[in-house]
Amino acid sequence: MHLIELFLPLYDSQGNRFPEKIFADLKNELTEKFGGLTIHSKAPATGLWKPANDKPVKDTIVIYEIMTDNIDEDDWQRWKKQLQNDLEQDEIMIRSTQIRLL
Repeated sequence: MHLIELFLPLYDSQGNRFPEKIFADLKNELTEKFGGLTIHSKAPATGLWKPANDKPVKDTIVIYEIMTDNIDEDDWQRWKKQLQNDLEQDEIMIRSTQIRLL
């Protein structure tokens, strides 16, 4: 079993919130494909990173989680590219962790 987490920024670099439709469409697609989804959005997290030779950059993010037995790399690459385009990001972090249900 795998836990897949998508770390999604809520705002663009000018501080404008991204359209809710982007998140709603992804929520619907993931729920349809995997039969469920957890969204950590009540207290959005803050992500920090420091580009090379620059000051730290801050993002307010929401985390989408799904669990699946199988990972289709092609699907995840498609989602990642689409999200990077929709959310105007150089990189969207999507990570997978192998888990065991108790």
